[in-house]
Amino acid sequence: MSDKTMTAEEAVSRLESGMTLGIGGWGSRRKPMALVRALLRSDVGDLTVVSYGGPDVGMLAAAGRIRRLVTAFVTLDSIPLEPHYRAARERGAFELTEVDEAMFMWGLRAAAHRMPFLPVRAGLGSDVMRVNPGLRTVTSPYEDGETFVAMPALRLDAALVHVNRADRLGNGQYLGPDPYFDDLFCEAADAAYVSCERVVDTAELTKEAAPQSLLLKRHTVTGVVEAPNGAHFTSCAPDYGRDEAFQKRYATTAWPQFAARYLAGDERAYQSAVGEET
Repeated sequence: MSDKTMTAEEAVSRLESGMTLGIGGWGSRRKPMALVRALLRSDVGDLTVVSYGGPDVGMLAAAGRIRRLVTAFVTLDSIPLEPHYRAARERGAFELTEVDEAMFMWGLRAAAHRMPFLPVRAGLGSDVMRVNPGLRTVTSPYEDGETFVAMPALRLDAALVHVNRADRLGNGQYLGPDPYFDDLFCEAADAAYVSCERVVDTAELTKEAAPQSLLLKRHTVTGVVEAPNGAHFTSCAPDYGRDEAFQKRYATTAWPQFAARYLAGDERAYQSAVGEET
């Protein structure tokens, strides 16, 4: 067992243009924003991004880093439609594959189990099949003869996720109300990089919460990045809630101005700029 700790920059240095990149979290909740910011400071682009989208997608889309997006939605939660994503989509900046939330989950699950697809009822009778003509259906071989959508596996070259706590070996713990499928992102990926609010000794993980909160298993994690406030401005309950004032500033600021103000320096510069305004 080895020490997997690294910096955000070291994690991003292992990514390459053209990869399929999964990003955990949900909307504007527990997104690995420190890793996304490090990615934006790199020259990695031409990405296929797989995400229950939030500002991670909005920022990467605005910066022109996405070639194709696979998603069920892109939202800031308290702001229903992510504005920078919307602007990029309206100008045709990337290809979009939009599926039902449950289909997305089963695509990750298929990849995690190294299956080519998994059958799911979600999507039947909806326009999901019309706007995704490449999707296929399968018929049960048993007496029921039921028809299902054959959701293809969402295989990932790499995944980025954020949790509350992790140890140096790659075990990751969430302390909030929802795992947001971050375990599936890691299991579906060839390499997974996990940022966390705090790196702790393995024994401390079960002192703070029940063993069931140990969401990420070390064998699925490639690197661990300690990143306090690393989900900002999204929420990371119970450590902190969403920074609604900053999110509104992000949503109402033109991308070039936002990037120049908050993304020109390193993560310490970002956190310092945020601190000056709160």
